[in-house]
Amino acid sequence: MIYALFLIWVAVSSSSAQQFYDPSGCSSDTSNQGSRYTCDSAQQPCRTFLVYRANQHFGHQNLLNISALFQVESDELLDLNNIASPLETLKRGREVLVPINCSCSGEYFQASLSYIVSERTSFPEIACGVFEGLLKSLTLLQDNPSQGTDVETGVKLDVPLRCACPGGFARFNGVKYLVTYPILEGDGITPLSMKFSIAPEDLLAANHLEPKSTVYPNTTVLVPLKSDPVMNLNVPDSPPPTPGFLPTITVEKTKNTKLRKLYIAGSVVGFFLIVVALLACGFYVKAVKKWKGERLQSFTDRNSVLSCSTARSSPRSGQTGRSSTNSCLSPDLLAGIKFSLYNYGIEDIKRATNDFNEDTNKIGEQVYKGLIDNESVMIKQMRFEDTRQVIDMHSKINHVNIVSLHGVCYGENDFAWSYLIFELPTNGCLRNCLSNQADRLSWRRRTQIAFDVATILHYLHYCIFPSYAHMSVNSRNIYVTSKWRAKLANIGSTLAISASTMNDKVVTVNGLVAPQNPMNEAASVKVDVFAFGVVLLELISGKEAAQGTFLKDSIRFLGGGANEGGCFEQLRSFIDPCLKNEYLIAEALCLAILAKACIEDDPLRRPSMDDILKVLGRMV
Repeated sequence: MIYALFLIWVAVSSSSAQQFYDPSGCSSDTSNQGSRYTCDSAQQPCRTFLVYRANQHFGHQNLLNISALFQVESDELLDLNNIASPLETLKRGREVLVPINCSCSGEYFQASLSYIVSERTSFPEIACGVFEGLLKSLTLLQDNPSQGTDVETGVKLDVPLRCACPGGFARFNGVKYLVTYPILEGDGITPLSMKFSIAPEDLLAANHLEPKSTVYPNTTVLVPLKSDPVMNLNVPDSPPPTPGFLPTITVEKTKNTKLRKLYIAGSVVGFFLIVVALLACGFYVKAVKKWKGERLQSFTDRNSVLSCSTARSSPRSGQTGRSSTNSCLSPDLLAGIKFSLYNYGIEDIKRATNDFNEDTNKIGEQVYKGLIDNESVMIKQMRFEDTRQVIDMHSKINHVNIVSLHGVCYGENDFAWSYLIFELPTNGCLRNCLSNQADRLSWRRRTQIAFDVATILHYLHYCIFPSYAHMSVNSRNIYVTSKWRAKLANIGSTLAISASTMNDKVVTVNGLVAPQNPMNEAASVKVDVFAFGVVLLELISGKEAAQGTFLKDSIRFLGGGANEGGCFEQLRSFIDPCLKNEYLIAEALCLAILAKACIEDDPLRRPSMDDILKVLGRMV
């Protein structure tokens, strides 16, 4: 069982075990994922390798000079690179394997060297010239902050070269070394994989690259090897890029003035035709806009006649009721609506909610349930300015696991408040289902609900542009249908944001604090991953996350320290007692480990929804 636990841990942590490729050049002054390879402080140092190219310009044309630069014995380089003598002058660009000691320093792997400057120079010259891009000039500057822009002769610098040790997932796949390889113009994934006799897919996976990805000069990649490194130096480089110019043939100047005049006349006529075409296009676009404006105004006028009369009919209920002029859709809002919505009157809403009866119809903050045309609906009150945002978001999405928006209604006297009418799934919210002791939620239904929620979050993160962070995922915003499938509500509310606009450092999710770094588009969706982990803990335990850090503390035994029997006993005590023994302990363990990974404090160590979906897909 311990081996099974290890396998599940490997599947969940695979994304964080890989390093990232940084496409920015050696001299770039920006720090990205992959500028330095990240590590866990608990990881042990390792013996690995890097590739260096013979360079006469900086005096490193033989193994004796190269071994002195990297502070290794020249005999090691002789055996490793099949070269006869340390004084043999190497061909310019000849690749040399160099052994290094790689260790974790703080958050990053590095091979620590020292370098004494022989003549006045700069950080980019040292990082990108002397060390051929094996570290970025920004990294060198950060590790030597006392130096200015120029580095004087005789100064001793600390040089943290890029390196990495195989993590748990890589070691599980048999990877023994991660060789740091500096990219030159003409290098590519296919020739590089042939040079080291590995599969291109392994090279892509080790650097978090997609198929057909481009690698750029003055960057580095990690080459995963399952045995001692051997380079095939006969593999040709990738064909160089197309030159920026083409060779020209000198043409004698013609003295034919008639032909010259013909060219001039043709150019004038061509220019005139282009101007005429542009003017015609401008008039056409203006006419189209005018025609669309007239159609929109005509539609608005018709809507005013139907919606603003003293008696109107709800398109869904068929019942008549009073509707003031303020219940009309404004032209601006109509212009933004990209799909069909019913326009209800305030009397329809009052009738459906028993005049907003808080005892029988209120199901949440400013949320009521009701019946319209014998169909259960959920009616949410919100400020007028927020309504358009929700409608606009629902117009861009189409997914079976999202609670559908049916219609809209505006207030009696002004536009300060409006109401949105949503479907209300039969079994209510997930929190109520977990709390219902009479009709307990089976384990199979719980895993299906987890998969459904992961599916819609994957859709929001990957299938719409820009990617979208929900920011309010919890068991009270997840609804369950009559067939026990999950639907996510509260899409497009002010809490949910475009992933590219988030820059908060701390987010509170159901009483648990989810620490965040200043976020970019990729990192902001990790807030949803954290919240999803909290929902998983509720599905496993049946307890509500509002109990603060209780749920998080309850799974600390998964971090190690407990023996096999103790681990499973603690897991069984954590699982909802309503389930009794009607669950698979392996699936429960997998969900618990997945939840623990989702609520990691460091957002970058949380799995993506793509990784989560792959794990849950094996259970349903």
